[in-house]
Amino acid sequence: MESAEIWIDFDPPLHTFVGAKRRAGRSPVRTDGTSTLGHVVESLGVPLTEVGGLLVDGVHADASRVPASGERVSVLAVARPQHLAGPPRFLLDVHLGTLARRLRLLGVDAAYESVDIGDPALAARSAAEQRVLLSRDRGLLHRRELWAGAYVYSHRPADQLRDVLSRFAPPLAPWTRCTACNGTLREAAKTTVRKHLEDGTERSYDVFAQCTACEQVYWRGAHHGRLSSLVAEALAEFGGHRAQPGSPPGPLSTSIAPQRRGRRELAPEVREA
Repeated sequence: MESAEIWIDFDPPLHTFVGAKRRAGRSPVRTDGTSTLGHVVESLGVPLTEVGGLLVDGVHADASRVPASGERVSVLAVARPQHLAGPPRFLLDVHLGTLARRLRLLGVDAAYESVDIGDPALAARSAAEQRVLLSRDRGLLHRRELWAGAYVYSHRPADQLRDVLSRFAPPLAPWTRCTACNGTLREAAKTTVRKHLEDGTERSYDVFAQCTACEQVYWRGAHHGRLSSLVAEALAEFGGHRAQPGSPPGPLSTSIAPQRRGRRELAPEVREA
């Protein structure tokens, strides 16, 4: 098949992926005459996870379409909030540990790989568990086996969190997930977690929660103020479940945090978030 020259332009949010000459407006692209629009867009640097739609001469087109010479193609960014085929569940790569912990703090289901298991394994887990893979690795987001993916645009955790909450609008239920393993928290009596506590903690606190998966123990500790501020800001901007007025101040509706590491070694179950 003969090659074809098309004209292409990108929505401003996609300019981070393309070269300078592609950011000024419509520019020519020489294709091989057989490649699909999806392949052409990715070859120019834009992962399809970031594409919300394609227009060919002003008409919506599928990524599988093979463009013809002279056609004008507009590449649209994903609309926010982005619709997903299933509930908003996430998988974060090894470089996004802080973001993972902050999402869990807000009650968002955020699986995280603390070691580099490789791109194929990450993509396979995304597909098997139907999780949105969050990454700053553009190459990883090109993998076809992904269930869904999203590029994390900032390197700053605060901006990363706002980006994800704005894009996917997951329901927020703070203080209900373990920041260490993503398990769910349940209220725990002091008598049942006493063996995990240092003497000072046992004397000073009465309200506890424990992870149902890894058994990590939480209470309102040294990080209370900082974590409460983070939660309050997220709820104010993005909404979420709030404790009902007059409800008892149990551990699942108040600010709780694992104890800061002290001079002596803590039990394995008590780790910093």
